[in-house]
Amino acid sequence: MNSQHYIGIFLAFLLCFSLSAAPRVPDRSPVPESRPDYVPGELLVKFRPQTDAAVQGSFMAELNTREHKPLPLERLHLIRLPRGADARAMASLYANDPRIEYAQPNYIYHTQAVPNDTDYDRLWGLNNTGQFFSDSDAYPDRNPGTAGRDMNAEAAWDAQTDCRSTVVAVIDTGINYTHEDLTTSMWDGGASYPNHGWDVVDNDNDPLPTGGESHATHVAGTIGAVGNNATGISGVCWQASIMSVRALGAGGSGSLDKVIESLDFAVAQGAKIINMSLGGSGGFDGDAFSQAITEAGDAGTLVVVAAGNEGNNNETIPTYPCNYTNDNLICTAALDQAYELASFSNYGAESVDVGAPGVNIQSGVAGEVITDNFSSGWIRDPAWAVGTGIYCPEVSLLTPTDYCSNPSSDYADDASDSAYKSFDLSGGLLGAGVNMSLEYFIENGDFLRVGVDPGGADPFVGGAVIGAFNSPGGGELRSFSYDLTKSSCLTENCSIGLQLLANGDTDTNLGARAYGFRINTTIDGAATYTLAHGTSMATPHVTGLAALVWSYNPDYTYADVLGSVVNSGDAVSALDGRTTSGRAVDAYRALQYIHAPTGVSASVQW
Repeated sequence: MNSQHYIGIFLAFLLCFSLSAAPRVPDRSPVPESRPDYVPGELLVKFRPQTDAAVQGSFMAELNTREHKPLPLERLHLIRLPRGADARAMASLYANDPRIEYAQPNYIYHTQAVPNDTDYDRLWGLNNTGQFFSDSDAYPDRNPGTAGRDMNAEAAWDAQTDCRSTVVAVIDTGINYTHEDLTTSMWDGGASYPNHGWDVVDNDNDPLPTGGESHATHVAGTIGAVGNNATGISGVCWQASIMSVRALGAGGSGSLDKVIESLDFAVAQGAKIINMSLGGSGGFDGDAFSQAITEAGDAGTLVVVAAGNEGNNNETIPTYPCNYTNDNLICTAALDQAYELASFSNYGAESVDVGAPGVNIQSGVAGEVITDNFSSGWIRDPAWAVGTGIYCPEVSLLTPTDYCSNPSSDYADDASDSAYKSFDLSGGLLGAGVNMSLEYFIENGDFLRVGVDPGGADPFVGGAVIGAFNSPGGGELRSFSYDLTKSSCLTENCSIGLQLLANGDTDTNLGARAYGFRINTTIDGAATYTLAHGTSMATPHVTGLAALVWSYNPDYTYADVLGSVVNSGDAVSALDGRTTSGRAVDAYRALQYIHAPTGVSASVQW
């Protein structure tokens, strides 16, 4: 499919798992205020070798120091600046002075801040203790990982936990803003946007994932799930202002025009950082998307994107928006628990900037996932069966009955056979979406149809057809997704079914099957969490860190934030020659990264 017209989200994880929906009441006690990170008016200065006492004295005179004293390290001095002088600004001013090897504020160290969230011990990306994940869907490579290979978040949290001053937009599938760990981390959109954002797909002010998609909720949790509230997880930011912009609909896909509209909305409403864990690979994606990112940069907005999940070198097979060269863009690769490049992660020496944790990432999801292997409760015409075969490794609902074992058997030319099951989709659901994989060899004029009926009856008698497919001249495999709220099927007896309908002529083909059936739900007040993997999961770690840096340095530009995040990280051999920086993000180093701020001038007062 041409990526200029359709942008598919990177869903490198399967939301086919059992979730606990037992509600927990969050502790709404205030998060402690951040403490000062350096002693006001004090500077540590190390002179270069061969800098004699006279030169050192002239430097002290320039600063008009109140006092100074040598420290045990050679050529290192503690300097007390004139009253009112800012240590961070002075350190930046003298960073390139030929007399000075380095200058820095006199940082304060505390016992490290550790949140009390119940699942904090599963957040290896923030604090890697060598955790082992026994979940059935856990990423297996280097599990457990290497203790200490993480974002160094606990050290950073001593300086900053509150990111509410930096609005972060998540352009994605829509966030379940009622989730127990996100309700107080959402953007306040006022009377015009009371539901914390905008739904570009449905063109309304409620960006709830009505089809049960959990991708955006998971992303948002990594950025800013409420920290230290004895509930669920902690985001990189303990307090946040997250704007939900729903650009991707059923199945996590959406057209480029919706993404561009979403960028425009986010920028217009004041988002300083935009997280886009989405993309498409192939040829050049045209100028429109890049122009929209450029205009976001013109407004001062930083955009953080995913590298992609195909295991490709993006310099050979480009992935957009990662491969754009906009100077306000950060592209992120995924690392595993030992800080090796995840097996699925794309990379690129000129296009991918940094790495971040991207496997076995615990975060919130929109609701429960109902899975079904067709083994019970299905009402089937005789032409339908359940099974596997040499051509079908997955348990499948199939027609004709030997579809998976006999390559020469065709369906009947007058087929009108159906199979369906009723599901209880009532009680506390804000939305639901049916998802499955379909494989079919259907002749022209014949159809594989998907239908629903809110009363539990055969969908193809009095219900609604929500999909119809054929494949004249060959076969097709597709992922099918449908938002059930659009068909009014959130009932106690919502029947979902498939039908093979032939037109009566003699042209038939092999048949069809369905597998991987699941219903994603959006629950009011969801208390559900799970693991996920992908560059989509690495990206919000970088976004959260960018918000932390910008909130810590509110006068920064996006270029300052980008430089702090990308250039301060830990050198990682797995990223050497595979990213522009060769680094994995480090939260503490990013906050303490010393470079000359843009748009600032300083002079020495004699």
